[in-house]
Amino acid sequence: MPEADLDYKKLGLKCGLEVHQQLDTKKLFCNCPSVLRKDEPDFVVKRRLHAVAGESGEVDTAAFYASGAMEFTTSGVVSGKVIETKHKISKDKEYSYQGYDTTCLVEMDESPPREINNESLRIAIQVSLLLNAKIFPITQIMRKTVIDGSNTSGFQRTLLIARDGFVETSEGKVGIDSVCLEEDSARIVSQSENETIYRLDRLGISLVEIATAPEIKTPEQAKEAALHIGNILRSLKVKRGIGTIRQDVNVSIKNGKRVEIKGVQNPELIKKSVEEEVRRQKELVESKKSFSEEVRGVLPNGKTKFLRPMPGSARMYPETDLPLLKISRNLINEVKKTLPKMNHEIEKDLKRKGITQDLIKLILDGHLDDFEELSKICPRNPALVAKMLTLWRRDIAAKMKMDFGVVEEKINNDKLGVLLKEIKKGKLSPNLIKPIFNDLMKGVLLEDILARESGENDEIEEKILKIIKEKPGLSEKAYMGIVMKEFMGKISGKDAMEIIKKHIS
Repeated sequence: MPEADLDYKKLGLKCGLEVHQQLDTKKLFCNCPSVLRKDEPDFVVKRRLHAVAGESGEVDTAAFYASGAMEFTTSGVVSGKVIETKHKISKDKEYSYQGYDTTCLVEMDESPPREINNESLRIAIQVSLLLNAKIFPITQIMRKTVIDGSNTSGFQRTLLIARDGFVETSEGKVGIDSVCLEEDSARIVSQSENETIYRLDRLGISLVEIATAPEIKTPEQAKEAALHIGNILRSLKVKRGIGTIRQDVNVSIKNGKRVEIKGVQNPELIKKSVEEEVRRQKELVESKKSFSEEVRGVLPNGKTKFLRPMPGSARMYPETDLPLLKISRNLINEVKKTLPKMNHEIEKDLKRKGITQDLIKLILDGHLDDFEELSKICPRNPALVAKMLTLWRRDIAAKMKMDFGVVEEKINNDKLGVLLKEIKKGKLSPNLIKPIFNDLMKGVLLEDILARESGENDEIEEKILKIIKEKPGLSEKAYMGIVMKEFMGKISGKDAMEIIKKHIS
């Protein structure tokens, strides 16, 4: 059935998004760096987890299921036939956790959480303001029961920052139900029937969660809303790359059930997964087959598979180790002064400076601060700064990542700044940047490279003087043609002309 045959209004589509974005700060409740590791762990701890009652006194269904204490039946449609499947998890499952010198006792649940990271809180307030949401003056840090092993404590800390915001789309406003700040979970290294191995490096990384209202009317609007929220997040201090932003989609139709679809990363896949879930529920409703609210995982074709029952409010209870969080009006006003320009505004400014679309994409992909810092050194040539950032990231940072497992690709602005100053002084040709980067990649010291280039510049000037003496009486342009042909990019046209003029006079 093509999408055009699905009447979403008639089917009563209700759709909402949950967007989870890692922040580029230290961890939320300790002072550990938020870096992911590839090397061998320094230690391993093992745990078994059990479901506990939430604030209501009840054990949440999803936690009860994950503990292996129940079976669960789901219904699906295959080739027009309703298929029922039973699910059960082993009660004897063990969880192993790999730790490093960049993780601490908080991640291992052997120490109480520290005070909330102030930088993360300020970014969450920025997000709330840019989403037109109302910020809570006082909020309670909560524990959310998680029994899949991804949290050593058996719960995830989360706090509600703001509510009742909105984003604009071509099909109308989409409400923002909530903006939350929470801890990211540990990441899976390997998994078997009786054991799952997690890595603690990601556990506790600051994460902002944005939940829209179930007001999205079509798959296309879901995609548009996700892109809009993503543009807002990318204008702030957030992490970049695969896995740093995760999107879930909630879908239901009339007489159907709410289903949460996990791991919908690609905007096109958001659109496709909504369409496929509407089709799945439509067929189940028409077959008069009962089915439950559940969490499903997305497949590459937009279809989904069962993961677990839908969690409820029973898994939430207050954090006992931390006080209420107060967000003052003074803090909100301070944060308002730091609100950044949106990416589309920055893009217009960069285009006016003559920077190509490819270079603009690089700058907006996590290097805007680097670009602005380096542009102060060479303000009249922003295109050169952008090109140097491109070469550096592609040739140097990528090589370091491949050879040394460096995950956090931080541009070394000191080296780039030195090179830009030499170019500005006329002591270095921009044409030499790429070979210089290649030398740096091989381990040659920048000081040695500059000393070599300085010597070569003196030699070039001597050769230009020799050309003028051997062929006296030519015009500046004639000498220029001979020099540029002789040195083949080893000197810029501007520098060559300055030397020619100096010796002719």
